[in-house]
Amino acid sequence: MSQRVVVTGLGVISPIGSDLDTFWDSICQGKNGVGKITHFDTSEYNSQLGAEVKDFEPTQHRIEKREARKMDRFTQFAVAAALQAWEDAGLEDMGSSLDRDRVGVAVGSGIGGIETIERQMTVLRDKGPRKVSPFLVPMLIANMASGYISILLGLKGPNTTVVTACASSTHSIGDSYRVIQRGDAELMIAGGSEAAITPLAHSGFCTARALSTRNHEPEKASRPFDKERDGFVMGEGAGIVILESLQSALSRGAEIYGEVVGYGMSGDAYHVTAPDPEGEGAILCMRRSFEGSGLEPGEIDYVNAHGTSTPYNDKIETEAIKKVFGDHAYRMAVSSIKSMIGHLLGAAGAVEFISTLLSIKHQKIPPTTNYEHPDPECDLDYVPNKARESAVNAAISSSFGFGGTNGCLLVKKYEKKYEKKYE
Repeated sequence: MSQRVVVTGLGVISPIGSDLDTFWDSICQGKNGVGKITHFDTSEYNSQLGAEVKDFEPTQHRIEKREARKMDRFTQFAVAAALQAWEDAGLEDMGSSLDRDRVGVAVGSGIGGIETIERQMTVLRDKGPRKVSPFLVPMLIANMASGYISILLGLKGPNTTVVTACASSTHSIGDSYRVIQRGDAELMIAGGSEAAITPLAHSGFCTARALSTRNHEPEKASRPFDKERDGFVMGEGAGIVILESLQSALSRGAEIYGEVVGYGMSGDAYHVTAPDPEGEGAILCMRRSFEGSGLEPGEIDYVNAHGTSTPYNDKIETEAIKKVFGDHAYRMAVSSIKSMIGHLLGAAGAVEFISTLLSIKHQKIPPTTNYEHPDPECDLDYVPNKARESAVNAAISSSFGFGGTNGCLLVKKYEKKYEKKYE
């Protein structure tokens, strides 16, 4: 018999808040985290915009200064968010009562330590190979976020990393759900982290013409589903969740944010960067998330959309939603918080999943901001510009990435009345 899986802890580092309360208050107020990039000089770039994490100091997130120097920024974000989630789940004081052999880590990243690569390449060029940091390799590899979290918390369960572009953290959470479901771990720390607002990465997206060039209005640049959208805005940050078997959560009296009941994966088999114009991969992915969930599409109250603010994605995602949900697509809410935090690439899915869980907790849906010009090809209820009090009992969070990789998580409100046998 497969284990039921619930979420008991959340942690977030984002452009609009690096703790849960600030993050949630900010997205509900429509606060925008996009501005001119400050990490480097963008005067020669056609897009000069980014959603940066402001004033991040690792030591303020309980990361020792000595250890922080050995970590790329993406790893620092991941560790900070993981420690938040660990505390939020009430795991800090469990000591020897927690079987750490049965606790694992799966934190994804789309790009990994690119800031380290760029800096050390400059060192190699200017000072020669003997001056390259001995920590270069462990700083740049994508699995080091999972590795550090495992080491710092003494966790000896499954330790893995998913690298699937913008679906990385959704796949990390979904794969962790499966790990617990089949009994290979009792608890998993899962999510994603990204810190790719760097000269090289930004150049690549610029020359690919993927980014918004609304440099004169940074706060209005990310505008999912709006007719005047012209590209995404790169963001940075991390989202981490604690997934736990229901029996474990109930046995220790943990707060439960929601129950994960479905996970879908698919491939477009179409193009390295462009989505399938018929949305077949997205459709298949969403439909697969319902398999075995006990839910039907008509029971979904809210879709936290991938919603990148690119011309193709938003149109195709809208069509995919309509094909999966039929007439119900017009009765449920759809929104994209990328309008406020930009696109966190490999961390996007996890941060958006956290937002979805908070919607279930607070029965409130964050808005799609900057929705000013309706697009006839994007004709759903995108919760425009203002958060909405609304019943959210079941929701889906979707992520789609380069290479045609797709992931969808299905989550519902936890109902305690059915669980007396565990108490």
